[in-house]
Amino acid sequence: MAAALTLSELACLVGGDIVRAGPCDLITGVAALDSATTADVSFFGNDKYWNQFLATAAGVVIVGRNESGGPEATGLVAADNPSLAFAAVVGHFAATRAAITPGIHPGAWVDAAASINPARSQVHAGAVVMAGARIGDDSEIGPNCVIGEYAVIGNGCRIMANATIRERCVLGNRVFIQPGAVIGSDGYGYELVDGRHQKIDQVGIVEIGDDAEIGANTTIDRARFGKTIIGEGSKIDNLVQIAHNVVIGKHSLIVSQTGISGSARLGDYVIAGGQVGIAGHVNIGDRATMAARTGVTTDLAGDTVYAGKPAQPLRDDLKLQAMVRRLPKLIERVKALEAARDAGQAT
Repeated sequence: MAAALTLSELACLVGGDIVRAGPCDLITGVAALDSATTADVSFFGNDKYWNQFLATAAGVVIVGRNESGGPEATGLVAADNPSLAFAAVVGHFAATRAAITPGIHPGAWVDAAASINPARSQVHAGAVVMAGARIGDDSEIGPNCVIGEYAVIGNGCRIMANATIRERCVLGNRVFIQPGAVIGSDGYGYELVDGRHQKIDQVGIVEIGDDAEIGANTTIDRARFGKTIIGEGSKIDNLVQIAHNVVIGKHSLIVSQTGISGSARLGDYVIAGGQVGIAGHVNIGDRATMAARTGVTTDLAGDTVYAGKPAQPLRDDLKLQAMVRRLPKLIERVKALEAARDAGQAT
């Protein structure tokens, strides 16, 4: 169990400043504003939680640099980014990435031709590591995972339960794969020959850069030839489909239920909201943001926020939505004008 924190230790941990002391000398846990006790630390980083902030019983709340309000009985620590600071405290009390216990479980199957140092990495029960696969040091292969032939797993990776890394795919260092993800499934490629769909061989690989994270039950298809690429530091949410030969740049964020069709190319720091659909062979520039349910059918320039189906700059889409909301009234006006016209003609 992690050690309790004094207010001074808490401020030091998050790189913050003490605004005022609270009712408790020691902080022993973390909690949301509306459920915290005097022994807990919470954070306030969004104005929509103002009422919860005012009513909180937390011993300490981490706030922004310009915030000095809140309940007088609550201690305050000011930080540049309250959410990020709170994450550091969560890491102190309840780290999500526990240290591995090196070794190969007797219930795992590791081919003699695979490369892994059992003194430096861990393989859980039911996992299969196939011939030619290479597992880096300080990596963890979870229960029932499958690591295919000649796959490469870098150092410090976490492959959680029931994930599959298929043959020849390459993961960099510190890659985190959540349960059930499939890396390197065949791309969806067929040709219609004599009235039947004939499968096209998919002989490429998936390459994932350092510090990337792949969500639960996400699927990333291997390239038809060459590579499907997920760039360094990119974070892919749960239930995302990434098709063959897609390239996603560095430090991009792809949110749940997004589908990216084959050979699309996304730049660095791109954000795709939930249920975004991206057509094949389009190019999306660096730092482009697509709001939830945006439909992308053509190339998009970078440094712009997009929305709508088809995608257009957010301001244009908001104008279009405003006009659409006016349609019922406009229709009623047209009906009234037509009725008046018809009445005039009748007389």
